[in-house]
Amino acid sequence: MTAAAEVVAGADDEQAPPAARQASTFAELGICPELLDACDAMGWKAPTGIQAEAIPHALQGRDVIALAQTGSGKTAAFALPILQALLQRPQSFFACVLSPTRELAIQIAEQFQALGSSLGLICSVLVGGVDRMQQAISLAKRPHIVVGTPGCLLDHLTNTKGFSLNKIKYLVLDEADVLLNMEFEKALDDIIKVVPKERRTFLFSATMTKKVKKLQRACLRNPIKVDVDSKYSTVDTLRQEFYFVPGDDKDCYLVHILNKMPGSTFMIFLRNRYSVKLLALMLRNLGLKAICIHGKMNQVQSERMQYSYMHRFGHLASRGLDVQGVDVVINYDISKNPKVYIHRVGRTARAGRSGYAVSLVSQYEVEQFLETERHLGKKISKCQADESQVKMLKECVSDSKRIALRESGGHREMRDEEEEEELEHRAYKRRRFWNKSKRR
Repeated sequence: MTAAAEVVAGADDEQAPPAARQASTFAELGICPELLDACDAMGWKAPTGIQAEAIPHALQGRDVIALAQTGSGKTAAFALPILQALLQRPQSFFACVLSPTRELAIQIAEQFQALGSSLGLICSVLVGGVDRMQQAISLAKRPHIVVGTPGCLLDHLTNTKGFSLNKIKYLVLDEADVLLNMEFEKALDDIIKVVPKERRTFLFSATMTKKVKKLQRACLRNPIKVDVDSKYSTVDTLRQEFYFVPGDDKDCYLVHILNKMPGSTFMIFLRNRYSVKLLALMLRNLGLKAICIHGKMNQVQSERMQYSYMHRFGHLASRGLDVQGVDVVINYDISKNPKVYIHRVGRTARAGRSGYAVSLVSQYEVEQFLETERHLGKKISKCQADESQVKMLKECVSDSKRIALRESGGHREMRDEEEEEELEHRAYKRRRFWNKSKRR
């Protein structure tokens, strides 16, 4: 693993050299005894690359922009310095953390709570799909840390009496590339306008996009840039492969892969929520344990599915969705955005563990997959399946899918969702055209 630290936008030409030797313990990074005990309780023995590079600069009071793969321990890289500063200068509304998804916001808050459990830490989570009055009550308790999605946080800043961020000391933008891709730019601009200029800002991202660079220039002051590995990269402990399959036979190849690795925990990514529901039903009809989780669920539904996962498969920690112990990530559909691949496969091989990611590439997805390889800067290994074994699955898989289609409401719901996605895509293109026109 390579790492480098540099000043990227400052008033002078100061250069921060890479550390001569990566710290092997959290104590070497300068973490205080109280938080060292918390790290021990979490089972953290040694800092990850991003933690070893970012934490010393954060403890020195510098703004930090950190680039690292999903699953590399970014949350602790900003949570530990914030909690250490809070111990030295206790106050309510000390830090605000913004994340792109509800699940990630909850995960971040849980990690703050776990690290600060012996410190009397109070944390508030502001996300959609949860009763707004409950969130207002949690803000009335004057928490030390506020974690939320931009839209929901801005709503409370506007409409919740007595709540403001005019005294916060730290602002964190987590998964900044995803935040900006999800069209939160307007909400982010409004939030940045109301937080103090005299603050520390941490920007964490898996990729450095043009929008992230623009945001960095707007809200960070003379930051240290910590770049762990390359611009588009996955962790070294991740094994990546793909199958080239006929589009009509994807389900058979999927079941073949599942049967090859009994006892493993899988996370399967598909293009839309209807496909997710249909696949989960089909797998259940085949006697496999499967749940579906998608972004249109409200918080109650999401938590119910997470509880179901815990009950059936083991432990769950909750980016959208951070399931601990995922052995294999399967890309059933290839995303049109190559950067999505990095975030998907980051659900496995987390925090130094090994993992496996496999993609099912049909004849219609070759171009997207080649673009993904170009972004990664390397070729992904091709796998060959035993065709005779795959063909043996054809009849039972087809029967299970036919039953799943009846259970899910059939093709009408799929067409409705495809029409809705097309409308959303057109609206997105209109917004981009309008924004570019205004800049001209």
